[in-house]
Amino acid sequence: MKLRILKSAVTNPWFNLATEDWIFNTLNPDSHTLFLWRNSETVVIGRSQNPWVECKIDKMEADDVFLARRQSGGGAVFHDLGNTNFTFLSPKADYDQEANFTIIINALKKLGIDADLSGRNDMQVGDKKISGSAFKHAADRSFHHGTLLVNANMQKLGDYLNPHPLKLKAKGIKSVRSRVANLVEFNADINHEILSDAIIEAFCEYYRDTDYGDTTPVEELDEATLAKEPSLKKYYQQMADWDWRFGKTPEFSHHIETRFDWGIIDLHLDVKQAVIRDVVIFSDALNVELIELLKNTLTDAKYNKVDIKTKLDELGRAHTELAAQIDDVSKWLTGEMEG
Repeated sequence: MKLRILKSAVTNPWFNLATEDWIFNTLNPDSHTLFLWRNSETVVIGRSQNPWVECKIDKMEADDVFLARRQSGGGAVFHDLGNTNFTFLSPKADYDQEANFTIIINALKKLGIDADLSGRNDMQVGDKKISGSAFKHAADRSFHHGTLLVNANMQKLGDYLNPHPLKLKAKGIKSVRSRVANLVEFNADINHEILSDAIIEAFCEYYRDTDYGDTTPVEELDEATLAKEPSLKKYYQQMADWDWRFGKTPEFSHHIETRFDWGIIDLHLDVKQAVIRDVVIFSDALNVELIELLKNTLTDAKYNKVDIKTKLDELGRAHTELAAQIDDVSKWLTGEMEG
């Protein structure tokens, strides 16, 4: 049995999540593998979550915050450079979840931090959560990944994860917030590099103690790795793709209502895979043609501010006599949306 240690020099979350998929699906599972990484400011949502429900998409775009959707389930989390993420891959026959937690807890002990396992997924210091984990299993391999709060910006966690109060009826999982703390509260000198070194040391020590060997070299991953690993590049392209991040959203509906000086608009949108599939408009507006044109234009549009504004602008240019009312609807609808 071999040991393998991978460490990402890249902070692009699409690269790092793609690397996890590459490790899980492509690497030979004949070794205990450790992967350490961290992301620039990112909201990572679970596979079955709705980004418009979980995040403030507009604010994220304005602040150059990434949106990433992972392959695994669970809730939405905010990552920044104050998070250290760890991934363990083991052959299924040799998978030991307790060993993985022991390695992290031993690493923290090296840094003077006394952490405990809390439940099945989390680690705590006292009553504060400092780490959460998730797990995935296949026929021949098992996978355990988690994040450690080192010096994460807790304010921004609230800024981007508190959803805009849309009238959305969403299917899928909603996130639950926990009492959390950064590791710097318990050791002011800790940072990503110090913590990574301690985890690598604890990983090698654990398996040396169980006769797996001594130390193992650290493989640095960077953008050049994409060129050398075609399957990794394929996973990266998927992670970065709009259709993966938004289009995989479970079905949801958006209902909004307002009054213009020319009439009431009561708008119901049914959205599937981030495309508006069905539009129902109730209105007392005198111009029935306007309502039909709006319905036809919005049907099959992407649930995206830019797409909707573009289509309604085109409609206004084609029907100049209705341009003012169409512009009213465009400004109102895009103002009620995120993203």
